[in-house]
Amino acid sequence: MNELQRLKSAGVVPVVVLDRAEDAVPTARALLAGGVDVMEITFRTEAAAASIHAVAEACPEMLVGAGTVITLEQCRQAVACGARFIVAPGFDAEVVRWCVEQDVAVTPGCVTPTEIMAAMKLGLRVVKFFPAGVYGGLKALKALSAPFGGVRFIPTGGVDVRNLGEYLSAPFVHAVGGSWLCPKAEIAAGHFEQITARCREASGIVREVRG
Repeated sequence: MNELQRLKSAGVVPVVVLDRAEDAVPTARALLAGGVDVMEITFRTEAAAASIHAVAEACPEMLVGAGTVITLEQCRQAVACGARFIVAPGFDAEVVRWCVEQDVAVTPGCVTPTEIMAAMKLGLRVVKFFPAGVYGGLKALKALSAPFGGVRFIPTGGVDVRNLGEYLSAPFVHAVGGSWLCPKAEIAAGHFEQITARCREASGIVREVRG
């Protein structure tokens, strides 16, 4: 099972923001305890690279990726630290092309037909749709899926446990991303048992909808 298949199998991709690298492994273990074996550590903080490295070393069963990757330098750094997939908020041809050449799974943010076509031109069939709530949610995704039937989306932003099942039921949704599974405040407070509980709830919805 490759990285994109792992994301689909998980159904949910936790978006993890870490201010301290020492919180990375406890967070990963909390996710695993809740039945979620993928995580996207964002490059929104200076602890991102060290956090990815820590998880890659200590939790080999966790598929760890890098999110909010906006430059090629960040992309290279993330992969060097052990990231096995790259998530970008928008489409950058340089980043996508490098990932394709290095055989690294990449899901750039694409919300317009032009961006989706640019991603397809470089061989991609799975893209991020961000921020989903702002750009029309399921209604927009359904419209985009008509001309782009071979493309699957990972909607992120505006998705949580209340509408997770609805999103996962859509045939054009590959998986769903979100930070609600592991809020930054709970990580900082060390409330890892609450993160595990959220993951169990989400995993239950994934099983119920997808079997």
